[in-house]
Amino acid sequence: MIMGKKVEPFTLQTFWDCEFKEITEKNLEGKWSVLFFYPSDFTFV
Repeated sequence: MIMGKKVEPFTLQTFWDCEFKEITEKNLEGKWSVLFFYPSDFTFV
């Protein structure tokens, strides 16, 4: 967990509001944010 640290520049593809969009760190400035990574592994185990 890293709190109060500035994130390095990034670009991510997201699925938001029924469409794919790109976001960057600029979209999150001045907002509380939680970022987590889940690889696109949809295998049934």
